[in-house]
Amino acid sequence: MTFLLETLPALLVPLVLALAAFPLASSKKDYVSAFRAGAEEGLRTAVGLLPSLVLLLTALSMLSASGFVEFLASHLAGACRAVGIPAEILPLALTRPFSGAASTAGYAELMETYGPDRFPALCAAVLMGPSDTAVYVVSVYFSGAGVGRTRHALPAALLTGVFALVLACLLCRLFFGG
Repeated sequence: MTFLLETLPALLVPLVLALAAFPLASSKKDYVSAFRAGAEEGLRTAVGLLPSLVLLLTALSMLSASGFVEFLASHLAGACRAVGIPAEILPLALTRPFSGAASTAGYAELMETYGPDRFPALCAAVLMGPSDTAVYVVSVYFSGAGVGRTRHALPAALLTGVFALVLACLLCRLFFGG
């Protein structure tokens, strides 16, 4: 019985792959060529996305290095505190639409500074779930898909991010006090 429990998981993935490959091998269609064509198209799409990604990451790096994010956060702090948003999470909220890595670094810094049980860290933890890198997603999806009419997509995505920020802080205040 022990041999079966140790061997079965190791054989499960090859067995599933063999079961999936059997109908493909017995078919008269050329699935290898179809896979190759799909891989080539995917590679062309990835190469086409590179200029948008380089532009986005360069702009974000310049904004962060210049101190603009902190400057903007300090000017928005009073208004945000008035509606129940802790000023400490504003740098995270401002970088989240642009970069997952930058917002994750901001989140880690919040956790390190305030600890996981303080109100700003709780709001940040809840915010990281529903919010997304809206500018990144819009630039990748639309530049890769060749969609030209994107007028309402970015404002809607950014408005959703603001909604996620307000709702995250409201829920934390309701459930954890703050």
